[in-house]
Amino acid sequence: MSKKGKIILIISAIVIALIAIFVGVYFYLLSSVSSGSTKVSFTVNQGDSKMEIVTNLKDAGLIRNKYAALIYIVLSGNTNIQAGSYELNRNMSTEDIIKSLANGDIINTERDSVSLTFREGITLEEYLELLSENTNLEYDTMITEINDPEFLNNLINDYWFLTDDILNNDLYYGLEGYLYPNTYQVHTETTLGEVVRKMLDEMTKQLEPLRSEIEESSYSVHEILTMASIAEKEAMNYEDRTKVAQVIYTRLDMGMNLGMDVTTYYGVGKSMTETLTALDLADDNPYNTRNASLIGLPVGPICNPSSESIRAVLNPANTNYIYFFADIVTGNVYFTDDYNEFLEFQRLYG
Repeated sequence: MSKKGKIILIISAIVIALIAIFVGVYFYLLSSVSSGSTKVSFTVNQGDSKMEIVTNLKDAGLIRNKYAALIYIVLSGNTNIQAGSYELNRNMSTEDIIKSLANGDIINTERDSVSLTFREGITLEEYLELLSENTNLEYDTMITEINDPEFLNNLINDYWFLTDDILNNDLYYGLEGYLYPNTYQVHTETTLGEVVRKMLDEMTKQLEPLRSEIEESSYSVHEILTMASIAEKEAMNYEDRTKVAQVIYTRLDMGMNLGMDVTTYYGVGKSMTETLTALDLADDNPYNTRNASLIGLPVGPICNPSSESIRAVLNPANTNYIYFFADIVTGNVYFTDDYNEFLEFQRLYG
């Protein structure tokens, strides 16, 4: 055999090997995610795109890879996927799942749903408690799933305001602060991915009108939501929240410790009705701005803030305050630029 023939033979062997590897990986990605039987309720909404469907399937833990599933849909010709509710299983292959959706093997056209109100200023853990009390979702399972890196990365790919900031291992919950508080119709048989995306879709609606302001800011979306969450917890009305935001900016510019109790409550896992101890105030966690060693913002949001608080951070008051004292009984917030007056506020209203 000539030298040229040998080269062609080697190249051909390499190409065949690469094709074999690709085909092998592709069929592996189409295989079932589990050998055990786990039923999962899944909904295709009217108007869902193919990419939305495979993304939701991935978030529900029903397929290994959304891109492999999308390729299969196109190659198999099963493009006419039917809207409706399905009962799928994690031991089904991607091929079986797509065929079921294309055949319209709907179990019921209307799932039972419940109206749930997620109040402004409550935490992600309180969100999950509400879901566990009213849906098929189990609290302990959600706690694990909500911080799963693959779950979070899929969301980062789909929402412009989600960045690698939410993957920080110091965060208690990466999505804290991002799930917009509102009243939602939630299916009693649902998935965490379905609920989370519903809330992130609402956050998109709230942030989109503010996008240019956010992008022009010297602070990241994560930092803006962190400040908004503090303002949400410290004050009850928009005007006071703009002043709280101004104090935060002033202290950051001065290199001062923020020293805000609401961050300590979150950091040590206490309710605002409980008393903070000296040990709590000194606790070395990445949220506790009462600890003198933490200069700057806490590692992330401490609750899920309203659009009002987000706007307050983007439009802080034009004042020179450095201190404030929030009366948790009356809701009044007292601002000053004088430390001695601040101490007097503590004496009178503390």
